[in-house]
Amino acid sequence: MNSRRLVPLQTLADRREDEAARRLAEVQRRHAEQEARLVELRRYADEYAAAPAGPTAALMLNRQAFLSRLREAERFQVQAVEDARLAVEAERAAWLLKRRDVSVLDQLAACYRGREQRQDERREQRGADELALRRFAAAKDSLT
Repeated sequence: MNSRRLVPLQTLADRREDEAARRLAEVQRRHAEQEARLVELRRYADEYAAAPAGPTAALMLNRQAFLSRLREAERFQVQAVEDARLAVEAERAAWLLKRRDVSVLDQLAACYRGREQRQDERREQRGADELALRRFAAAKDSLT
């Protein structure tokens, strides 16, 4: 096998790695959005909880019910953040595998190029040796 035959494989591996990197960036963006929503939800819930309660029992019950819904929404958002974090980990692992594939192919191609270069050098050396031998033989023949 020669290094030129690896070029299509390297191109494909590069494309796959680029796509995996794009997917990783997208899930990282979604994770950041989910975290920002959680921070905002917590801030709002904390501000609402710190506000003074209404003067009547009905207003206090409504307030408690709303706070309960806010805390439930917070729990759901915590789960959304965790799901997004897990998605980031999965995509990072997939990207690392694609990155490794690219690296392996690059190393293999470099190995083949080195082997091809050594073969070329040996071929050139044989040619130079044959030329020197012919010149030597020609010089020897001209002396006799």
